[in-house]
Amino acid sequence: MVPQKVSTPITTYPSSAEIVSEPLGVVLVISTWNFPFLLSLDPVIGAISAGNSVVLKPSEIAPATSSLLANLVEEYLDNSAVKVVEGAVPETTALLEQKWDKILYTGSARVGRIVMAAAAKHLTPVILELGGKSPAVVDSDVNLEVAVRRIIAGKWALNNGQACIGVDYIITTKDFAPKLIEALKYGLEQFFGKDPMNSKDISRIVSSTQFTRLAKLLDEDKVSNKIVLGGQRDEKQLKIAPTILLDVPEDAQIMQEEIFGPLMPIVTVEKIEDSFSVINSKPKPLAVYAFTNNEQLKKGFVDNVSSGGMLINDTVLHVSISGLPFGGVGESGMGSYHGKFSFDGFSHKKAVLYRGFGGDSDLRYPPYTPEKQRLFKAVINRDILTIILSLIGWSK
Repeated sequence: MVPQKVSTPITTYPSSAEIVSEPLGVVLVISTWNFPFLLSLDPVIGAISAGNSVVLKPSEIAPATSSLLANLVEEYLDNSAVKVVEGAVPETTALLEQKWDKILYTGSARVGRIVMAAAAKHLTPVILELGGKSPAVVDSDVNLEVAVRRIIAGKWALNNGQACIGVDYIITTKDFAPKLIEALKYGLEQFFGKDPMNSKDISRIVSSTQFTRLAKLLDEDKVSNKIVLGGQRDEKQLKIAPTILLDVPEDAQIMQEEIFGPLMPIVTVEKIEDSFSVINSKPKPLAVYAFTNNEQLKKGFVDNVSSGGMLINDTVLHVSISGLPFGGVGESGMGSYHGKFSFDGFSHKKAVLYRGFGGDSDLRYPPYTPEKQRLFKAVINRDILTIILSLIGWSK
């Protein structure tokens, strides 16, 4: 919060300058359901640390959490600074009609467009965390056992795929795919047993609406015959088993939208470098995961693939580093937060220049004589000798 000092040029001498972080004002945080505490309170903390007052709109899809947050905030926090508004579409629509100084929204790209359109009416800046199809590229030179464990952790162990940074699909070579699939089958059995539908470590699907959406992705004619593992489901219990699909057609719906569930397509390529073009042919993802020991390939991912974040040889953990910004790019979002980036995201960086009344030079004022023009050019070109000679009445 302390003003950041900035050096000043000779043209403003004598002077000092600084960047002052000031609150934006009143901000709106619209949260989501899959991590309802973290994704509600993390941005709220950032907003109030920057000096703003906040209205939090939790997700109605996680009603118990929404109610608890509303009760706890009202009881324990200063309600002149932080308020919770519960509700669904009508309440969110009403909130978006108001003028805010910033809006942070976490959720789908479809609703993100609605939020941004509403914000544009008031020229309100936004932070949008929107997700997307985040791939994991697996080279054949990796420690397969460790790589598979980390992929499972970043897909099925993480809310059963219901996470914006979860692995959406895998890219590997045609030759390596059978070996990778066998390793995934073994790893899933180790973690969730022979019957994952009875595992206590597998999350349920959040609602019947989401269950139906995932079932439709799986039941599409061009998809249903591509299942190599899983596919079991129980609508009454809202459970879907970890499911692996091989070489699903690119025009299938499951390859066109963010899956947000336990279905994992595997896309095969001739050589692993072809994964660059596969990823870049789609909207920019929130995260990209690459498993390889090839240093040149690692550099290729960093240099050639655009994404909100990137992690080499693991999944998800980059969001735990408070010194890294968390945010999307393109259709996966805009703006970022976490750690100091939360403070910066909810602050205006105000430029302040201080000057006294001494040291006033005729150089900036008319008439602009040839001598003044010569000196002005010297200042622009940083010709220190000419400046000194001119100030003492001499010339080169």
